[in-house]
Amino acid sequence: MKNLKSNLLVLLAMAFVITSCSDDDDVITDGGNSNDFVGAVYAMTNGNGQVAGNVQDANTIITYGRNADGTLTPIGPVPTGGNGGDFDGGEGLDPLISAYALTKTDDNENILAVNAGSNTITSFNIQEDFSLEIAGTPQPTGAEGPNSIAYTSSNADGVKGIVYVSNITRSEFLAGGEPMHQGTITGFWLLDDGTLSPIAGSTRDLANRPSAVQFSPDGNWLVVASINSGAAALASGSEDEIVVYGVNSDGTLSASQVAGATSTLRGNTDGRNLPSAIGFQIVGNNYVVVTEAREFQPDGTPPAFPALQDGSVSTWQIQGDGSLTPISTDVRSGEGNTGRTACWLDFTSDGNTFFVSNAIEAGLASFSFDNGVVALLDQTAASGIGTGGADNGPDAFARTEGWIDMWISDDGQYLYQLYGLDGTIGIYRVNGQTLEFIGEESGNLPDTNTQGIVAI
Repeated sequence: MKNLKSNLLVLLAMAFVITSCSDDDDVITDGGNSNDFVGAVYAMTNGNGQVAGNVQDANTIITYGRNADGTLTPIGPVPTGGNGGDFDGGEGLDPLISAYALTKTDDNENILAVNAGSNTITSFNIQEDFSLEIAGTPQPTGAEGPNSIAYTSSNADGVKGIVYVSNITRSEFLAGGEPMHQGTITGFWLLDDGTLSPIAGSTRDLANRPSAVQFSPDGNWLVVASINSGAAALASGSEDEIVVYGVNSDGTLSASQVAGATSTLRGNTDGRNLPSAIGFQIVGNNYVVVTEAREFQPDGTPPAFPALQDGSVSTWQIQGDGSLTPISTDVRSGEGNTGRTACWLDFTSDGNTFFVSNAIEAGLASFSFDNGVVALLDQTAASGIGTGGADNGPDAFARTEGWIDMWISDDGQYLYQLYGLDGTIGIYRVNGQTLEFIGEESGNLPDTNTQGIVAI
């Protein structure tokens, strides 16, 4: 009996200790972070209110803890040390016309952000509780409107990786607007402490206005996408919607592009609008998968809203010499003007499916992927409040949530969709090739001019 009583006391003591530890794990810290978070989501305000010209006010990143069920808990804002920008005519949707305005390193240790109104980029270190700490000072990019960042790892001493940023335009082309913009790309070392250092001699002038920049998985190539390829007003005359640069061991690029390609040339006999390539990824054996809004008209004249056509996806493979081999081109994301703004994409963890967001229609389309060959699976894998093809009126932007950037979490379980005209993040569980709506997170982002989202 005595031994039984002693054992009961030991068990009670163990239960108390376990309960106390469990209670400690559930405590919310002063910063609003929970030890139970399985990841995080970061979304960028890109300012919130115009200051002058293309400049918005102070730029901020909102951090959310990601719960096991996919829902989000706000942790708090952190300033980037720069200003947001608006280079898309002022309606507040997709103000930079870009993808990867916010990105991360592969090891989830750093977040990189553009400050389009200050012409700088900022690096952050991700803390153990998923909060952000700015690393060093924002770095100037040397041109107008930085709008996309790419990262690849490096083996150089004291260097963690190579970062390249695209700038919307050089100053001499700024006043001409979207049809005339010609930008730049420029490189930085990401150092071990998370700070950025310019790479000497890395800047390259572009023949178009860039929308996104990405490294190939092997790090040998840098690809830049353009939104105004084939525009009649473009002084360079370029019709390349994507271009390829070689990456040198010293972090610089080949002196000029080694290849360029488009799915649709100006003056084509099909009456097809020209591709404005925005979001893209390079996956597997260097397959380049590009989303294409169809805005500039077949003769290269600027987009007029009633003339927009269904968007598309096109794919190429980068060969050993950097050349591009087309695989699937102009695979439509809708029919009858119901998928006009195919602009961003992300892949499921198995690499067999990807989702494309259509901004005006406020929906996600699903596509299958097999060694570069793509096919539309479901035009409305997810849908919100948008403007369908029956309404081509000028008020379309006022009546849509404006689904823009998206990111699938590292574990492949959840897709986070940024509503560019609603200040909301939509949450979807990824079930193979389908999506299940989980909920929404609102109240921390401005209703307009947001750009950039990352999930880990």
